[in-house]
Amino acid sequence: MPKHVSSKLLLPACLLVSTSSTVFAEEGKDATVSTAKIDLRYRIEAVDQSSKPEDAFASTLRSRLTLSRKLSDQWTILGEVDNVASVGSEKFNSTSNGQIQYPVVADPTGTDINQLLVRYSGQVITVTGGRQRVIHADQRFVGGVAWRQNEQTYDGARMVYTGLDNVTIDYTYAAKVNRIFGPDDGPIQPAALSGDNHLLHTRVTLAPQQSLSAYAYLLDIDLETDYAVGKSVGNSTDTMGLEYKGQFGAANLRLGYAQQSDAGNSPLNYDADYYLVEGKYSFDSVKVHAGLEVLGSDNGVGFKTPLATLHKFQGWADKFLVTPGGGIRDTYAGVAGKVGKAALLFVHHDFESDQGGASYGSEVNASVTLPVGKKWKVQLKYADFSSDSPTLSNDQRYWVTVNWKP
Repeated sequence: MPKHVSSKLLLPACLLVSTSSTVFAEEGKDATVSTAKIDLRYRIEAVDQSSKPEDAFASTLRSRLTLSRKLSDQWTILGEVDNVASVGSEKFNSTSNGQIQYPVVADPTGTDINQLLVRYSGQVITVTGGRQRVIHADQRFVGGVAWRQNEQTYDGARMVYTGLDNVTIDYTYAAKVNRIFGPDDGPIQPAALSGDNHLLHTRVTLAPQQSLSAYAYLLDIDLETDYAVGKSVGNSTDTMGLEYKGQFGAANLRLGYAQQSDAGNSPLNYDADYYLVEGKYSFDSVKVHAGLEVLGSDNGVGFKTPLATLHKFQGWADKFLVTPGGGIRDTYAGVAGKVGKAALLFVHHDFESDQGGASYGSEVNASVTLPVGKKWKVQLKYADFSSDSPTLSNDQRYWVTVNWKP
């Protein structure tokens, strides 16, 4: 399935559907329904990184056109095209533009097919084939990385089964992972990874507001010959784990454990563990949380999560997209609340190695998200990572995001 399409196709298509959602209904007993939607997201991302001679300033616009057609009560087809454009000069390293004097802002420009699928929706089973989003739980292991302008999607087949009482079985076979570094291969990262990947997540409701999930992620990634093995087959892993979620009045508890080993053609040899303990408590409109997340290591290899939405975890500065060889322990605490319509969030992280207890540094994250009318949303975000480690740079990142949805 081609990932790249001409950017000349996107603007005429957008003009055809104008600037609002349009719904067409055909008369008749077996009426079909077609929809067309446009979603625009403009973002400024500025980065001050101590290891780079220049500060990054990225000004990018993501335009998304989604077309769907409901053929019957059970069958739907959907296509989605994204265009990422740089507004002004590219004073940032997109991973593909060669601007290595700037810090990385992983938003390469281009136009691609984000989704192209057919879906069957029955009473107890949903089956989807083609290019699609696959999101499991909180996206710690499998997600869409929708924070970046070019979303991560999967080529394959997905089945969600709910025919057993209190049980949901979610299985995907993914032959290709279309990553955020596309639509074209860059000098630093491949745009897509092919292979035989099995993604299984099962959730059991134990009692009201109590659940237990079991998952198995078996990744066998093909070698990308133009890149180091760590970019492709080095991410071939078998990961199996459990997660418990429970709510007790105003309190919430999450407990997780996973075990990972090398798999497929990986040149590595290791077995590493993952642990999570997190608690939340609500005081009216204010919510506080604290937790400890541990990604262990073995033989100098850290626990890997190559398909995760990594920006959600271990700080927004994205300093630990690859787990260090000594593993990492992330001790964090935060508070969230509202002032009028504005949603506020503040989180503090403290990082150290899992082996040896060496300090990696600390990070502060803060955000304000404000809806403006029914179609607009504005978000301000800030991340400040500081470290005395000679192998880690100090980072300050600022974001202004404006989202428009009809």
